[in-house]
Amino acid sequence: MLPQLPPGFRFGTSTASYQIEGAAAEDGRGESIWDTFAAKPGRIDDGSTGEVACDHYHRYAEDVALMKRLGAGGYRFSFAWPRIQPTGAGPANEKGLAYYDRLIDTLLEAGIEPMATLYHWDLPQALEDDGGWLNRATIDRFADYAAIVGERFVDRVEHWIPVNEPNVHTMLGYGNGMHAPGKELLFDALPVGHHLLVGHGRAAIALRAAGATSVGCANNHAPIWPASDDAADVGAAKLFDALWNGLFIEPILLGRYPADLAPLLEEIVADGDLATIRQPLDFYGINYYTPMKIAAAPEDAPMPFELRDLLGYPTTDFGSPIVPDALREFLIMFRARYRSALPPIVITENGASFNDGPDEHGVVDDQRRIDFLEAHLQAVVTAIQRGVDVRGYYSWSLLDNFEWAKGYSQRFGLVHVDFETQVRTPKRSFEWYADVIAAQAQHAG
Repeated sequence: MLPQLPPGFRFGTSTASYQIEGAAAEDGRGESIWDTFAAKPGRIDDGSTGEVACDHYHRYAEDVALMKRLGAGGYRFSFAWPRIQPTGAGPANEKGLAYYDRLIDTLLEAGIEPMATLYHWDLPQALEDDGGWLNRATIDRFADYAAIVGERFVDRVEHWIPVNEPNVHTMLGYGNGMHAPGKELLFDALPVGHHLLVGHGRAAIALRAAGATSVGCANNHAPIWPASDDAADVGAAKLFDALWNGLFIEPILLGRYPADLAPLLEEIVADGDLATIRQPLDFYGINYYTPMKIAAAPEDAPMPFELRDLLGYPTTDFGSPIVPDALREFLIMFRARYRSALPPIVITENGASFNDGPDEHGVVDDQRRIDFLEAHLQAVVTAIQRGVDVRGYYSWSLLDNFEWAKGYSQRFGLVHVDFETQVRTPKRSFEWYADVIAAQAQHAG
């Protein structure tokens, strides 16, 4: 069992609206870019969509009961923008707001504190039709949406995150086309990243105006390792590190872009943008999965770097190398580099895909997930012991769900979902995590 964590350390779990809710055409919800993207043949590995997903929209009470059984102190979920504003503008859809009223009230009745994300990639399709995050006007629409959500729920939601993983959304959604909306703009996707960051700042301002007292972020970060000691590989890794990490850390914490990238953004950044992005944060959320190995690309390649396989480590069923020590490395480096600019840290996502199903006794024996979670929690403990202020850990994910371009082929959940019957089966990892939470609570008590 893990060493005792600091008093008040919170264990939770995370999900995202499009990945679990389903009810895609119910109660006035508008179309999102993921509805459009998933409907295009060849975009999703198994040809599936999030139309039904985990049917959480109808089964949220059952899922909250599972969280209570887990002992989770917090639950990170996201609002579906098209459920609240079907076209991304105009008055709110009352049925959409009422759904989240029900979810939040049920969480609070179970003693679980909500951590709400405003945007986990399901942009209303109507806004994408007007240019999406390439269009600066989307920032204003996002600020309006944040004000609506904040006014309605700020009395009951403890922690707020404006934008989930702006780097992933920029690079996979608009850079290489692997995610919705499927644009392949390469470096021309940089305005998307900037607009998402300004949107983060504008939303933080709107949430605080509504009375929010805890606003943070949820950024995907990873150590970037050069493929060799060769100067070209080291240089390529440095550039990729600036793009993946620095481009989204430095504006938020320091009010500036990394020096290597600032010239590429000069024509995009308007007066006041960097001050808007650098809003005071009450916590810095880190989503961690795996480090990345980068090499210099051939001269005729479209990008100056390329991702190489990180060999010598076990992998998840997604093919990601399992390197818990890289989380410890990143946390310690992060604190050393940013010091007084860095607020308390929360691990807002950490988990892995292991596709174990129920055996003949109905038991899902996912020992590999237990090993993964235990090793990564130990990495967090070690970082705390080295002086890093980490306040919480939210596992990804509560439920097996629609895993974006992989469809239902990858299972990240603590709870197995049979997507034909919607039967939920807590895995052995669920019981293990519940034991960890109970043990920590006993220490604290």
